[in-house]
Amino acid sequence: MEYQLTADVTPASGSPALDPLQQHGVAALLDEQLDLLAGIEGPDGLEVEPLDHRVAVHPGGAVITWLLDAPALAFAEEAARHVLTELLGQNELLGGWEVGRCEVIATDDDLEAALSDAEVVDDLDEDDEVLSEADQAALREDLLASADRLRAVGPEAFGHDPADPAPAVSLEAARLVAGALVQGMENLTDDLFGDVQDLEEAEEPVAELDAVNVLDQLPARYADHYGPLFAKQFLVTTAILGYRLSQPGWTGPLCTAEALALHLLKNQALLQLEIAGLLDELPVKQVMAAFDEHVLGGLEHERLYDDIDGGGAGGGEDDIDLLGTPGLDFDEWFLPRNAGDVLHPYLGVEDDGE
Repeated sequence: MEYQLTADVTPASGSPALDPLQQHGVAALLDEQLDLLAGIEGPDGLEVEPLDHRVAVHPGGAVITWLLDAPALAFAEEAARHVLTELLGQNELLGGWEVGRCEVIATDDDLEAALSDAEVVDDLDEDDEVLSEADQAALREDLLASADRLRAVGPEAFGHDPADPAPAVSLEAARLVAGALVQGMENLTDDLFGDVQDLEEAEEPVAELDAVNVLDQLPARYADHYGPLFAKQFLVTTAILGYRLSQPGWTGPLCTAEALALHLLKNQALLQLEIAGLLDELPVKQVMAAFDEHVLGGLEHERLYDDIDGGGAGGGEDDIDLLGTPGLDFDEWFLPRNAGDVLHPYLGVEDDGE
């Protein structure tokens, strides 16, 4: 059984708040140590297998969200607490750090729902409380600070109307979502590096693998085309998107793949807002609808997710009417939408083996 577990780790009582550089260092240390864990021995020698993890660091410590495969909930919690305590004790740079709350917050079914942007918004249990109030406040401030790095669009792109004395979307709400997009881009990039590695090692497309980090969130009908080269090209596209979002001015997606990268980025942003406990507080659907209208430039990439005949993965182009919709054909995903644009030489590379 798979369980999603959340653990709070904090420095010694009385320690000063972590500055941004220290937060980055702590995140790197914890991420590196968790990556090295191949398995955890639980009670009575039972094996608990780490499947995936995320580390969110804030001024008062860190929150580790961990996906574990364990025989039972209690085994997952006890084994995770033990290994995290041991990990912190063995690392001199984290001397004095302690494990606070360490508990399962979701099963594998709950986690699958959390990876869907609609289900994240609609189905999140109101009684689930991932963080303490102090931790939530710290993560809120971290998101607001990150918002300044999203320079391509302003608050109006998230539905904020500065001329309205009582706007439906407040300035703070717009900035919180902007910050979540910035932090989501960091996680999306990391996850894509992982997918590239997994696909290269397997020498198979996404359709043949049991699980990947994020590429399975792309239209399922083309999953048999998402091989190692595609993953690298999509990573390049996402890197270009991240750079463009950090620069002033926005001109709409340069290609269909970039629009799809925006789709994945929004999923990541929703997870950041979920971790911070903000989904119930913010008008997320309204904000994301305004964001789509502002940034997509009329591109109808979401039609690629339509399952007209229930074809699912591998359904291919025959399941969808692409006539009159340039760029939706799979072979055109990395082509520039405007004839005068030049994206990146690597996006023109073809692989005869895929």
